[in-house]
Amino acid sequence: MKTIKKLFCLLTIMCLVFACAACGSSSDDTLVMGTNAAFPPYEFVDDDGNIVGIDAEIAQAVADKLGKKLEIKDMEFDSLLTAVQSGSIDFALAGMTVDEERKLTVDFSDTYATGVQVIIVPENSAIATVDDLTGKKIGVQAGTTGDIYCTDDYGQDMVKQFNNGALAVAALKNGQVDCVVIDNEPAKNFVKANEGLKILDTEYAVEDYAAAISKENKELQEDFNKALNELKEEGKIQEIIDKYITAE
Repeated sequence: MKTIKKLFCLLTIMCLVFACAACGSSSDDTLVMGTNAAFPPYEFVDDDGNIVGIDAEIAQAVADKLGKKLEIKDMEFDSLLTAVQSGSIDFALAGMTVDEERKLTVDFSDTYATGVQVIIVPENSAIATVDDLTGKKIGVQAGTTGDIYCTDDYGQDMVKQFNNGALAVAALKNGQVDCVVIDNEPAKNFVKANEGLKILDTEYAVEDYAAAISKENKELQEDFNKALNELKEEGKIQEIIDKYITAE
């Protein structure tokens, strides 16, 4: 009986220790951002191993406005919304498009940028417009709007998902897919880095980018929007975008 009581006391003390440790690790002065750092110029890893890009700088500017530290977690794109819902990250900023399906599970901040989905093909490809995609194998980054749009338009059998855009482009060069549908700005980087590819002069879709925030965290959504709009008024958001995207 004494052994049981001692064990119970020991377990109680351990629980209290872990509870205190947990309280200490969930710091109110830190914002945790989730992203997929394979989407240049919005997010990518630099030569020093740091996650940089448009989204990283905007998140840092917002955190500075709110008087908080910023921590960035790199993860698969299609796990970001789940991470927001579970609370393992405070928000996702990853060139993420606002759409009705995503609004069912998360809330969004105000828009900070506009994205255009485009089509990458080999220079000698017979694909010239969106109309030519019927019957073609399409490469996309899993969980992106390019994935959603193409799967809806052409069916799952014609769409091949990859963990990031670079893998999709590599598959295009290897002949595993006939084209890649992805955001215009990363597309420019991929084409520049891979000889023999081009971007079609046609838009697949135009969309708005925003931060995904838990429906249970209305306070963060309000604070994020306040900081974001102040940064817009100050010209800081445009300054960050212009740093990575030149007017061409």
